[in-house]
Formats: sequence, structure tokens, C-alpha cells
Amino acid sequence: MGNTNVNLAELIGSRICHDLISPIGAITNGLELLDMVGAVQGPEMELISGSVGSAGARIRFFRVAFGSAGEQPLGRAEVAELLKDIERTGRVRVNWFMTEPIPRNQIKLAFLALMCCESAMPMGGEVEIENQGANWTVTGTADKLNVDNTLWKHVATGRFPNKITPAQVQFALLPETANAMGRRVSVETAATRLVLRF
Repeated sequence: MGNTNVNLAELIGSRICHDLISPIGAITNGLELLDMVGAVQGPEMELISGSVGSAGARIRFFRVAFGSAGEQPLGRAEVAELLKDIERTGRVRVNWFMTEPIPRNQIKLAFLALMCCESAMPMGGEVEIENQGANWTVTGTADKLNVDNTLWKHVATGRFPNKITPAQVQFALLPETANAMGRRVSVETAATRLVLRF
């Protein structure tokens, strides 16, 4: 996958997320109106509302992780709200230690690294995201990790011996996107800890 393919993947990601976010938002607004007038209540409404909220959170997250990203900054409040919404829909707790606005393309790398960590935490865990200057560290910890060594051993180079599946796309995009930004990814794995640096 070269830079052209990365750019194409970003454009496709942006287009899909852009086209889906409006109808998801409209459904959310419709559910809020129904709730205000008391038209529908009960477990069915809670299920629909929770599912729409989860879908909206994931699409906003994917828009950053897979969409086209430049140097425009995202503020701490926006990122923190996005990560809090993602936490509600999954089993992984995320600690975002940055206080200043961060360029969107760097957050994109952090989100892809977060997705890599999530894939190894089927029972849940914790991910810490921090940076010092231009250097980022994403650390995942869990009592039980399910590490696919074939993926983790090769994420630094982006050359995988086996075909990447849709569920593993973040492993291919992380090194390619980092390389397009002039960065390199390094990986450390242990029994209960994963570290990605870029």
C-alpha cells in the first residue's frame, strides 16, 4: 500500500462517515423529540437509543481514525468527549493526557494505535495516550491480552505475511499513515502490556 492508496483510503473513510453522520444525527434528534413528548418509553426505546448513540460515537471516531486528516487542531474537550462516548460502547477505558489542541493527523495516528490495542483486549483494559514534544506513546494494559503475534511483530514495517482482514485494517494503516507523515512506528509487547510509539 503506497501513499496514493493511503490517501484513497482516507477519502473513502471521510466520504462514508460524512454520508452516515447526518442520518444518524437525524435519528438521534427524532428519538429525543419522542422522549420529550413521552410518545414511546420502555426497554425497546432504550435499546434503540443506545444503539443509535453507539453508532454515532463510532462513526465520529472512525471519521478521525480513517478519514482525511491535516494539520487543523482538535481541542482537548472535543477529543475527550469523543473518547468518553467510545468508552460507553466498549470495554476499554482511555486516558488522554494532552491538554493543548493537537493536529488532527497526529490524533489520527493515536486513534489507529488505540484500535490496535483494543483488538488485543477482548475482556477489556486500559489505554493511555500521551506525547512528549513530537513523540507519542500509546500504552495498553489488561489482565488478559490476546495478542496476534503475526500482526504485532510486523506493524512496525507494515509488511504482513498474511492477508489483512477488515477487522485488522488499523494495523496496516498505522505504519503507512505514519510513514506518510515522516514517522516510524515501534512496538513492545509483554504479557499484560502493549506499547506503540511513533
